[in-house]
Amino acid sequence: MSEKKLTPQEYNRMAQQAVPPSPIVKDCLAAFVAGGAICCVGQLVTDVMLKLNFAESTAKSAASITLVAIAAILTALGLFAKIAKRAGAGTLVPITGFSNSIVSPAIEFKSEGHVFGIGANMFKIAGPVLVFGISASIIYGIIYWMFSVRG
Repeated sequence: MSEKKLTPQEYNRMAQQAVPPSPIVKDCLAAFVAGGAICCVGQLVTDVMLKLNFAESTAKSAASITLVAIAAILTALGLFAKIAKRAGAGTLVPITGFSNSIVSPAIEFKSEGHVFGIGANMFKIAGPVLVFGISASIIYGIIYWMFSVRG
């Protein structure tokens, strides 16, 4: 029996038939609302800290820490994934998405112990992001320095 090979066009046609159409407008609206809500929480924390006469840098740090903590707690309780399922890309606001990417593998591998489970696997998802971010910031810093020295 000979096996017929699919052409790329046939494969694309079959894939489009198998996958239901995505509600793009609904998904974009959900992401916008969720991302906006996360940002509003951060702004609320900042505003409250400023009203309590904390320095602006302290207030902004408190907002970041609060968002990271909330995302980590929601991830640990299994609620972040449920929210993300409805909110989509809106939960990827960098600070909450990063917190989730650190906590998720830690929770998943906690049964393997603190060192070889949590410690060894915590940065599996976030590791490449950290490497790229640090590398990019060094490159951008060098470029900025070169233009600011000569300019």
